[in-house]
Amino acid sequence: MSPIARAAATLLLLAAAFANAQSWPARPVKIVVAFTAGGTTDIMARGLAQRLSERFGQPFVIDNKPGAGGNLGTEYAIRAAPDGYTLIVDSVGPVAVNPTLYKSLPYDTLTDLVPIAQISDVPNVLVVNPALKLKSLEELVAFGRANAGKLDYASTGIGTSSHLSGVMLASRAGFEATHIPYKGAEAVKDLLAGRVHFMFATIPSVIAHIKAGTLVALAVTSAHRSRSMPDVPTVAERGFPGFEAGSWFGLFGPKGLPREIVLELNRATNEFVAEPATQARMVEEGADPVPGTPEAFGAFVRREHEKWRKVVIDSGAAVN
Repeated sequence: MSPIARAAATLLLLAAAFANAQSWPARPVKIVVAFTAGGTTDIMARGLAQRLSERFGQPFVIDNKPGAGGNLGTEYAIRAAPDGYTLIVDSVGPVAVNPTLYKSLPYDTLTDLVPIAQISDVPNVLVVNPALKLKSLEELVAFGRANAGKLDYASTGIGTSSHLSGVMLASRAGFEATHIPYKGAEAVKDLLAGRVHFMFATIPSVIAHIKAGTLVALAVTSAHRSRSMPDVPTVAERGFPGFEAGSWFGLFGPKGLPREIVLELNRATNEFVAEPATQARMVEEGADPVPGTPEAFGAFVRREHEKWRKVVIDSGAAVN
């Protein structure tokens, strides 16, 4: 093909891509959630999906694809056509933790996902079943040390911040605890039933149970106390300085997603996040709204990738 023919072909492809972006969305859009329904990722995604449906006049439909700590749903979204009809609301585990935790992922989240917009930051909270009669982090640590190997802790999946928060606490506090991974929100159900002893959960997924007294909050993993639970101390305050292991949530698309669609979705997501009603609801549920540009979100993702790479390596956690 001659240089002129190649240039013409390139222009035609660009024109087609631009036309597609201009007419997008012309049919329903799928938003993948790599965890089960009812968890924090799902809650964030459904709120956003409703707003995007209203904003663009097409259904934005949630498609839960749990498994492998969020890897299955993440890979599904990565392999989708970059036409704007398959997106994913993803979180810290699949995007920033799993690339180090799992030794043979067939994709790279830093290059195969396009950051569109961050939605929120969400601290984890350490919760226990009331039957343990533990009222503080110090009491949990003392119990763990006195009952070696008898504590079980749940997580929302291998490689999630829920999992690694438990690894970090047991390691730094010097007690043994058995990790029991679940598929998303199922972990909270077993904690409520007393089948496991404690877990680090995102605040939105357990705040109603804390208020009802069916779970006891011992500490939060953020650098500062949560605005939604100001009376609950941080893990750092209780003798573990530098302990910070929160979650975050954002909207991504597969590599190659047209820039015009990225910008449209970013604007719409920021509008959703900036609404006073959305902000009040997020803070009430334990989340901090985070609007921003695609570039700012991309830079944040890269920083998180590096931070969690070190945490995973230092913890010794690995999945083959």
